[in-house]
Amino acid sequence: MGVIVSHTKSLSTSPLKLSPPLGAAMAFMGMDGAMPLFHGSQGCTAFALVMLVRHFREAIPLQTTAMNEISTILGGMEQVEEALKNIATRTKPKVIGLVSTALTETRGEDMEGDLRLILARNPDLAGVKVVPVSAPDFDGSLEMGWSKGVTALIDALVAPATPGLDRTRVNLLPGIHLTPADVEHLKEMVEAFGLEPVCLPDLSDSLDGHVPESYVPTTLGGTTVEAARSMGRAVLTIAVGEHMRWAANALHARTGVPFVVLDRLTGLEAVDRLMVSLSAAAGRPVPDKLRRARSRLVDAMLDGHFFFGGRSLAVAGEPDMLWATGKLIAEMGGTLAAAVTTMPAPHLAELPCQRVVVGDFEDLEDGILEAGGADLVISNTNARQLCRRHGIPLFRAGMPIYDRLGTAHQMTIGYKGTRDLIFQLGNMLMEHPEHGHGPASQAG
Repeated sequence: MGVIVSHTKSLSTSPLKLSPPLGAAMAFMGMDGAMPLFHGSQGCTAFALVMLVRHFREAIPLQTTAMNEISTILGGMEQVEEALKNIATRTKPKVIGLVSTALTETRGEDMEGDLRLILARNPDLAGVKVVPVSAPDFDGSLEMGWSKGVTALIDALVAPATPGLDRTRVNLLPGIHLTPADVEHLKEMVEAFGLEPVCLPDLSDSLDGHVPESYVPTTLGGTTVEAARSMGRAVLTIAVGEHMRWAANALHARTGVPFVVLDRLTGLEAVDRLMVSLSAAAGRPVPDKLRRARSRLVDAMLDGHFFFGGRSLAVAGEPDMLWATGKLIAEMGGTLAAAVTTMPAPHLAELPCQRVVVGDFEDLEDGILEAGGADLVISNTNARQLCRRHGIPLFRAGMPIYDRLGTAHQMTIGYKGTRDLIFQLGNMLMEHPEHGHGPASQAG
């Protein structure tokens, strides 16, 4: 049991947190033919665009209303209207995600009211679904923005009551901590039971690194509007990550489809819970190939626990990324030397560590020093500076990762993904048997 502690500093000296608007924009990138639109200044969009391009190494569609000094004071409805008309004319999207930022939220703009007026006097926008999302930077972090974006998509697109229950259909609400490869593997596991997955949103179909035959100005692939509209026909909804509980509740309230929230899909017990849910939904036993994959994971855990036992690891990331990784470390016999996250989350109090700090990389460094060092740090690319200072190896996970290739194809869920993650972490621990403990470890 750990205590969740918020740091008392007046500023972040080495930020870990990513903004909610970025998370909301990413939710729309999992929709087919979509265009995220930031209602804010041009700089906000530029920073987000650069980060996404460096992380995924793909062309990222992202536009802005380009608020200036005058519109910030007098209101930005004209900017929203002009942006919507330009996007609809030039890129012809099926969905436009209108995402607020701290600038417009601090001013107190009535974005939904303005949007109703804009749509009423612009009939040419009738063919485009405009989905507003309130996601100010000062409320939550990346996971919060993603959750708000998915919930807004449910409210705007899913039909309240869809006739004709399809007992072969299962809804999936993946968290933002799942990579495109994770989402693809999750769909494959669902299909192994003879079920049809409907994923909202689906980054595995839009940001999986495929090359289009011709230029497409909007998102290429993802969940279609038609698929989202018919999610009320499913027999079950599976949400992955505690930050997806709000979206699961919203879908249940709108359609009546029962749901289960799985806190993680990394680890033997966690994947077993998924298998039980899918087996019950399909009315059939777990397929042989998944049973074989489970056996391989058990063998990997037996092989790997020798190298995790007695080792000290530090983790920093979004709450559900920290939860999944921290629980796996504990299951393998390792110790959490330090745990830092971006926003308070009640379930993190169950992590097997003394405390979970809501803070930044400086807090992570302080925690490592207080613990007497660490053998391995698990976090995004921005942790490399502290790892270099203390000679601690870094396993890159989370977002952003811009100094490695294949980020979108890194898989850490399911029996196979967990097995591969154990091997990757175990190999790094084998390679650095003495790192993070004592002065000698800091020589490198």
